[in-house]
Amino acid sequence: MVRVGIVGAAGRMGRAVADAVSADPGLELVAAVDPAGAGAVLHGVEVAPELRALAGAGAQVVVDFTVADAARTTLPWLAMHGMHAVVGTTGFSDDDLAAFRSAFTASNCVIAANFAIGAVLMMRFAEMAAPWFDSVEIVEIHHDQKVDAPSGTALETARRIASSSSDWAADPTRKVVVGGARGGRGPGGVPIHSLRVRGTVANQEVVFGAQGQTLTIRHDTVDRTSFMPGVVLACKKVAERKGVTLGLGDLLGL
Repeated sequence: MVRVGIVGAAGRMGRAVADAVSADPGLELVAAVDPAGAGAVLHGVEVAPELRALAGAGAQVVVDFTVADAARTTLPWLAMHGMHAVVGTTGFSDDDLAAFRSAFTASNCVIAANFAIGAVLMMRFAEMAAPWFDSVEIVEIHHDQKVDAPSGTALETARRIASSSSDWAADPTRKVVVGGARGGRGPGGVPIHSLRVRGTVANQEVVFGAQGQTLTIRHDTVDRTSFMPGVVLACKKVAERKGVTLGLGDLLGL
């Protein structure tokens, strides 16, 4: 039985994680932390305001779905206390990742831009398709409460595409009537378009083009529960993955 704690427990993702952990016979929810929700009770566990509650409860794995600024404090603290981390927070810089790699020596950390297994497969399929096409663009659609753009999933998709191919046709656009109409340029110069639409959760499509054909690879998240099988898998596997692991692909054998 893996003893699990949650940071950011009062948020929508935190509550979804609490539900998933409590429903899995191989996991036990032992601690929940969120200064904004202190005093609330999730599956019999009272939400605490401070990280020390995780150590007091003997958490072995801690799930963090907060924001980058908070996680920059939380992750080194977890490493210092020998706890494994499963992180769905995005927005980390290369310097952040280097610091995490230095910190996680006695325990491990899995950081994933997206825990939906379908989204992980979408990124892998896009990586496989890239060498066979002449152009590509990414369109990501998220709910209207998401404050960063583009999404971590879109950036990771662009990185994987760029690592697979750099031979792209030139952009034919010569006149931009409305600024930003062609989106932003991600890793490798891959165009990314970010939509923020009320009523959605998370969607992304990767559109490839070549002579006489297009290929669209799309993943739709219609409910936050889609992330939970990946979170549960990471909670069970993180102890086996030494140091810092980026993405869920390694855990899935992709």
